[in-house]
Amino acid sequence: MIANSGFVAKRIAKYWRRSAEAVYPPVAMERFQVSHHSEDFYLTVSRLVPYKRIDLMVSAFAAMPHRKLVVIGDGPELARLRASAPANVVLLGAQPDHVVEDHLSRCRAFILAAVEDFGIAPLEAQAAGKPVIALAKGGALETLQNPQAEAPTAVFFHEQTAASLCQAVEEMDRQYPIMDPLGCRANAERFAPARFREALSMAIQKALEKPS
Repeated sequence: MIANSGFVAKRIAKYWRRSAEAVYPPVAMERFQVSHHSEDFYLTVSRLVPYKRIDLMVSAFAAMPHRKLVVIGDGPELARLRASAPANVVLLGAQPDHVVEDHLSRCRAFILAAVEDFGIAPLEAQAAGKPVIALAKGGALETLQNPQAEAPTAVFFHEQTAASLCQAVEEMDRQYPIMDPLGCRANAERFAPARFREALSMAIQKALEKPS
């Protein structure tokens, strides 16, 4: 069995009593160019469903009216979120790829508030040279913490609450001067398509070599 993260491999072991090797999905690196330019807004790109906790982001930015949040994505939560969003939170709905890529190139940082099995959107932000503010659970702990990096590329918050996210945004302000766009890109390169193909090939070969 192959899992898309160590987080999922542990779940497989817990519920199915099976071992699974983690092979991380690929990030389409060629879609993104490193940006050294940032504007004064934070960004999330997500399906608007309850577990993504966009409502938590809306609540957090309601408490930070001097900061702006842009949300790209569609889903059953869109109307409810728009009704509750303050003036500094903009929900753009579904957008084509070129609009997503443009916003990733210009945002100050990307935000992830959900517990994700892997979480590809934050890594797309890293491919564009952008730091990430993420909940310290799930696949994000494997993908956004690079022990080989000379400088951090992400800030984590540990409670799935608006207050905890607000603290993380403030921490990002303090850490921002050392958030290197090239370091963010280098972190995303760990999940480039070539590395995915190599890891998947090795996992298959290992399985084929096991005695039946």
